[in-house]
Amino acid sequence: MAAHGKKYSSLREKAPEGILELGEALAFLKDNPVAKFDETVELSIKLGLDSKKSENSVRGTVALPHGTGKDVKVLVFATGPAADAAREAGADFVGNEDMIEKVKGGWTDFDVAIATPEAMKEVRKLGRVLGPRGLMPNPKTGTVTDDTAAAVKQSKAGKVEFRMDRHGNIGVPCGKLSFEAGLLAENVESVLRAVRGEKPASAKGVYFKKCVVSTTMGVGVRINVRD
Repeated sequence: MAAHGKKYSSLREKAPEGILELGEALAFLKDNPVAKFDETVELSIKLGLDSKKSENSVRGTVALPHGTGKDVKVLVFATGPAADAAREAGADFVGNEDMIEKVKGGWTDFDVAIATPEAMKEVRKLGRVLGPRGLMPNPKTGTVTDDTAAAVKQSKAGKVEFRMDRHGNIGVPCGKLSFEAGLLAENVESVLRAVRGEKPASAKGVYFKKCVVSTTMGVGVRINVRD
């Protein structure tokens, strides 16, 4: 593991050790930038679930009220009117067989992949490429649909996907450090509500075991979240 720089180490020493209210935590991050670029603020959640049990799967999407601050590149697998609608809605890449072949070759220079149900017959064969990167279209997240225009607009506007990994963790980008603290807080709270809404019916005990906000190059600060 690469060693952290002096600036990170110095910040680590003065980072609060306790659990802060969200506003206090965001204020600390904004007052202590590490990188020269506009860092992403991420919310990391440790869930109190046994990730080995299939019934404990947690996955969904959330529309951030103030977006991610990132120019989201959208790929749409479609033909005919659905392809035309995707282009008009602002999709960056639109196609079917040509795009499938390109992705088979290892190309993944996009953030969101959308497909029509018809296109999914072939797109599902891209699982080895798209699956590990979290880019496979899925009906549960609204990325398998005939309404490609709506899906493209939602993705461009700040709709993000979240999914619990095998360790019970979820990480979601919530905006840029340059955002006003209040806007960042609203984005974070939207994610918390969305994850809370996906709590499995069989879940018992503490759902949110630990929640941390951090920046791309900075330290994490634990926040107070009530189940």
